[in-house]
Amino acid sequence: MKIAPIINPDVRRPAPKPVQVDLRKVFLVGTALWSVALVVCLILLAFRLPILQLLVVCAAGTVIGVMMLIWEHFDRWDYRRLGA
Repeated sequence: MKIAPIINPDVRRPAPKPVQVDLRKVFLVGTALWSVALVVCLILLAFRLPILQLLVVCAAGTVIGVMMLIWEHFDRWDYRRLGA
């Protein structure tokens, strides 16, 4: 059993560098799915089905997805500005 890294942190291997991931694709797909669900809920609401709570959840998912896309845009902008 190797307990040397626990006792002496200097013998640990260096941690790998974090991978930069393009979150725009993830946020776009998620926001698109929430938007489709929102449209479906609006259609069902037009048929007078009691799904107002689901409509609110889908709208919140769409709004949060758009906010995350805006955050990702500025986060990428910082990466480009810093030259990383």
